[in-house]
Amino acid sequence: MKKLLTAAMALMLMLFPLAACGDGDDGVIRLNEVTHSVFYAPLYAAINLGYFEQEGITIELTNGGGSDKSMTAVLSGDADIGLMGPETAIYVYLEGRSDYVQIFGQLTKRDGSFLVGRSPETDFDYTGLEGKEIIMGRRGGMPAMTLQYILNQHGYYDGQNITMNYDVQFNLTGPTFANGTGDYVTLFEPTASQLVQEGKGYIVSSIGKASGEIPYTAFMASKSYIQQNGEKLQAFLNCIYKATQYIMTHDNDQVAKVLAPSFAGTSESLLAAAVGNYKDNDTWMTTPSMTEDSFNRLQDVMQNAGELSQRADYDDIVCNEIADKIGK
Repeated sequence: MKKLLTAAMALMLMLFPLAACGDGDDGVIRLNEVTHSVFYAPLYAAINLGYFEQEGITIELTNGGGSDKSMTAVLSGDADIGLMGPETAIYVYLEGRSDYVQIFGQLTKRDGSFLVGRSPETDFDYTGLEGKEIIMGRRGGMPAMTLQYILNQHGYYDGQNITMNYDVQFNLTGPTFANGTGDYVTLFEPTASQLVQEGKGYIVSSIGKASGEIPYTAFMASKSYIQQNGEKLQAFLNCIYKATQYIMTHDNDQVAKVLAPSFAGTSESLLAAAVGNYKDNDTWMTTPSMTEDSFNRLQDVMQNAGELSQRADYDDIVCNEIADKIGK
């Protein structure tokens, strides 16, 4: 991932040295999400409940299909905001870019994936995995690094007593597992619950519960965009905050109806099940400020995975100036 981001940055510096990050006047926010998942429910609820429209904001939502691609969209100016793992902001910062990307709001506070196996295991406790193959996701991405952190804590090491498969593209991990590869796979919702409904897998563990709180997904933009669009970003985070409150104070079936327009072809019963799983996990931030302790724990996970050459300073990466005003 670091190599991909480095190459992307070099290309952007050559082709877009004067690229504008937004004028802050038209009310449009081009947002690139790393993937499309119920994990990001507050974003879709804010759109579908009309909260952004009430603030005069138009969201142009695109899907990166991976944090490296989402970060490239932000660096190139194709997106104003990226919703992705905070590790990508650290990778870019350590490459030395002057107008680097900062985190201005945290959405989720723990891993949103679930470990899915081929048989029901009601008392799964990460023992007895010797010789098993686990589809991890992309090396250097948060799903893979968090799961590796958990497995290492339980004494499992890739190539020694377990196989950690990093070769499957992120959006193909579910289908690959369903087609017979691996003993376990880490999946987000609603894909995890969909495999359960189809009888192709069983959720055996919440990665988020097993790993504890980690700043997992955040809204980020270039320093210059944040500086030039403070009022717009405050209105944006206000909408996310309101939507989070809605989700937490309404039952899962009601929330599923709100989310349904964002998940065409997915049943409301499946959406409700996914929302319930994420509520049970205490997934979403009640206010979007990122703490220094959680940021440091993120870097612990990255270092454990061998993906961090040096630690970054919290005050450089995290800009809580806007987030600290939300919900006050």
